Amino acid sequence: MKSRRLILLTTTVILTLLLNACTVSESKVPVNKNEHLVMATLYLQTAAEARALRYQAFNLATMRLDQALAHCKFAKKPAVILDIDETILDNSPYEAYLIKSNQSFPVGWKAWLSKAEARPLAGARAFLQHADQKGVDIFYVSNRKVQSLQSTMENLKKAGFPQVRKDHVCLRENTSGKEARRQAIAKTHQILLLLGDNLNDFAQVFEHKSVEKRFAVTDSLKAKFGKSFIVLPNPMYGEWEGAIYNYHWKMSAAQKDSARKAALRAFNPEE
Repeated sequence: MKSRRLILLTTTVILTLLLNACTVSESKVPVNKNEHLVMATLYLQTAAEARALRYQAFNLATMRLDQALAHCKFAKKPAVILDIDETILDNSPYEAYLIKSNQSFPVGWKAWLSKAEARPLAGARAFLQHADQKGVDIFYVSNRKVQSLQSTMENLKKAGFPQVRKDHVCLRENTSGKEARRQAIAKTHQILLLLGDNLNDFAQVFEHKSVEKRFAVTDSLKAKFGKSFIVLPNPMYGEWEGAIYNYHWKMSAAQKDSARKAALRAFNPEE
């Protein structure tokens, strides 16, 4: 009997020690504040569906451009306006760096831009070369800071994009809003198409709106999507994420995680 009690006691102690060791071990595993970016980044890097969406967007843009050129007469020279990041250039390797290093933007961003190694997205080069051959002016309107103009132009040229000149690459100087830059282009050009991964790339009315108001504005302009507004997929970052945080970008990683989960519309099997 004493032997059985001793064995039981010893077993209990060993199990307790093992459980405590596991708990300590788990507590020492660092939490990656960018875990939410893993699937989004993998989707853009590995999903053929993402590649297909890009081809679809640029095929549609080509069709709409040709239709506009064939059926409309313009008092001003025709033009297309495009965002750069996640619209025609792929920055997902930078997002992968943030995940693997457990860092947050803008850590490493300047170094990434200086390399000028972002690859062109599927379909982008063919569309832009087509527009160029049709005599359409191309404007690259990006919220990269103007200090990165040289490396940005180098990257665009490496990607084989046409019309990469200082007067056609419009980077951010004072504000992230793009309306002033679009209006400046509209003074001398007839804007036929706008392409971007963020609704702010299309109109000022989308800026700094709640999730619900962004839906409402999108619904009110639904006729423009696929016609003069061509949207590219970007689940990694954007205004949509800011809306979830109510634009409190300086929240802690834990607060952002809570905000993301609170925004989920979930099924409840008990209701």
